[in-house]
Amino acid sequence: MTLRRTPPAGFPRRTVVKALAAAPVALAFPALVRAQAGPVRVGYAIARTGPWAGGAQVSQEPNFLLWAEQQNAAGGLSVKGARRQIELVSSDDRSDIETCVRTYEKLMGSDKVDLILAPWGSNANFAVAPLANRFGYPLLGPTALSRKLIDMKLPYFFSLLQQPEPMMNALVDMLKANGVKSAAVIYVDDLFGLENHTALKAAVAGSGITIVEEKSYPLGVKDLAPVLRSMKDKAPDAFIGLTYPPDTILASKQAKEIGFNPKFFYASVGTAFQLYRNVMAAGAEGVMGMGSWNAKTSPGAKAYFDAHVKKFEKEPDRWASGACWAGLEILTAAVAKEGLDRKAIRDYIAGTEHASIIGKIKFAGSENLGTPGSVSQWQKGEFEVVWPKAIATAPLLTPKPPWA
Repeated sequence: MTLRRTPPAGFPRRTVVKALAAAPVALAFPALVRAQAGPVRVGYAIARTGPWAGGAQVSQEPNFLLWAEQQNAAGGLSVKGARRQIELVSSDDRSDIETCVRTYEKLMGSDKVDLILAPWGSNANFAVAPLANRFGYPLLGPTALSRKLIDMKLPYFFSLLQQPEPMMNALVDMLKANGVKSAAVIYVDDLFGLENHTALKAAVAGSGITIVEEKSYPLGVKDLAPVLRSMKDKAPDAFIGLTYPPDTILASKQAKEIGFNPKFFYASVGTAFQLYRNVMAAGAEGVMGMGSWNAKTSPGAKAYFDAHVKKFEKEPDRWASGACWAGLEILTAAVAKEGLDRKAIRDYIAGTEHASIIGKIKFAGSENLGTPGSVSQWQKGEFEVVWPKAIATAPLLTPKPPWA
């Protein structure tokens, strides 16, 4: 496999060439100084093609590119006070687990990059995290939502997203507080869907909410209309979709087509994307989903949001993009303090309460306990955090308006 070694988008190639051409000057210095003069090589595999690409190219890779560009524009990544340019070493994992794992094994084993960034999605992180642990590379995962992965107790892995239990507990608390008595559920038949479905069932138990129908579906599904029609006939107060981006849009479009409009309509990954608002247009109003921040959350969040829009002419998503940038903030601070000693970086991440654009982050093992479970909702073009009230950026809009 050939890995592309290219500067980040917007970073002039001639600058990298110039930096490498200057290397002979360092020959008069000790070996340590020569080593520090080179770029910091940061490796990752990410989906640029295949079914994972929709999420990966919204929530993760744009942030990797923006981070490298900003650090390099400031003179480079601070490595214990010494500025060194970032060189991203990356390739397309093609939405394939085997390709993803082989690539990370090469990055860490033979290429010996200085640092790694995470792949996209629960499944890929589940496969790569044990490998990163074996090679001793800290891995901050912004799109891994898996209790099983947390329970593996891998000391080098840190999950930035809220886990299934707090996310489903927040959803059920919100539904219960607003008088919901019945719900219909669909869930994708993979690690993400199965774990969130299990957490939802546990949260619903004793809540007074009855699940009137629940159906799993395969990754890459093309038609959910028959299931949605069956659910419409049961007239639930709420629809809950534990869905990936293509399925989130599919379920929403087909629900609109058949006139399935319960009081609460919740989909999962992808609801927070600008793409969802663009595709659904006015029909997005009142739709809820997984989200935890927006530009109102903090001054840092606003600065990040604006920088992302300026560079890519598109908005970051209001859930995992924020977690991804928070992870990059944490990694930046760790390297500034500890240099490129990966064990020291791991210890710093594990033992520090981190300030970030989405709030305080603190890890217990692999789990981020600082960020609460949350629910967001499209309101007048913004994906507002509506639950819990302590972090809300707007009040909940209820009931959901008719599809527009």
